[in-house]
Amino acid sequence: MSDFTTLKYGVNASIATITLDRPERLNALGKKSLHEINAAMDLAESDDHVKVVVINGEGKAFSSGFDLKEQMEARPEGDALWREILDRDYNTTMRFWDCPKPTIAAVHGACLAGAFEIALACDLTVAAQSAIFGEPELKFGAGIVTMLLPWMANPKQAKEIILTGLDHIDATRAAELGFVNRVVPDGEHLNEALRIARTMCVIDPNLVRATKRAINHSFEVRGMKESLHHALDIDHAIESAGSPDKQAFMEVAREQGMREAIRWRDRRFEG
Repeated sequence: MSDFTTLKYGVNASIATITLDRPERLNALGKKSLHEINAAMDLAESDDHVKVVVINGEGKAFSSGFDLKEQMEARPEGDALWREILDRDYNTTMRFWDCPKPTIAAVHGACLAGAFEIALACDLTVAAQSAIFGEPELKFGAGIVTMLLPWMANPKQAKEIILTGLDHIDATRAAELGFVNRVVPDGEHLNEALRIARTMCVIDPNLVRATKRAINHSFEVRGMKESLHHALDIDHAIESAGSPDKQAFMEVAREQGMREAIRWRDRRFEG
């Protein structure tokens, strides 16, 4: 639809497709992107013709995650502002979990940090062979916004990924760890996601809606939502206080650019 500038939205044969469309920034999720994702989800959820939602990315990647360059330029400070930012991040991620209709992530290239959390929140994830997953946040002094990974992988795997900032988990390994459903050849991820969606579209949508609610409840009754909110509160405390690592990372980014800041971050972990 023409009203969107950071994504493309369309409906075909009862399938709503959201395509993140900032390829020059690896589809980084800035404030406007998050607002438009919510608007697109509103359209999909309110349209009785839509039975399944598929999200994918334009260009070389699904998404590099929440927009650090935007954050660098905005210099957010204070409890209230960080609460607004993190609530927006969290609520957007969870739209895909809470959506009454099935959601499928079709992933290629980078799928990191906040984008990884969106893929985790979707009901299914299809990955191209080129897809790379990870949670690098702790490597540059940030916390985890939507702590879904411990619910999708076993505790030791989740701790290794998060606490060491693993950011290069390939698609085959992601499937072995349980947070990718299918791995397909490069260029086939969206086609495969749409094939799965078409199968779902044949089934009575009321049956699908009720059954998704029952599956989600099996996690939520064990305290998933409470746990996620607790983790969000911890991330709020981390970000509003500002860790020394995050401050140093952002200072390099402001002086030398985001690419050099990432190189600076990676050099700290060489060897």
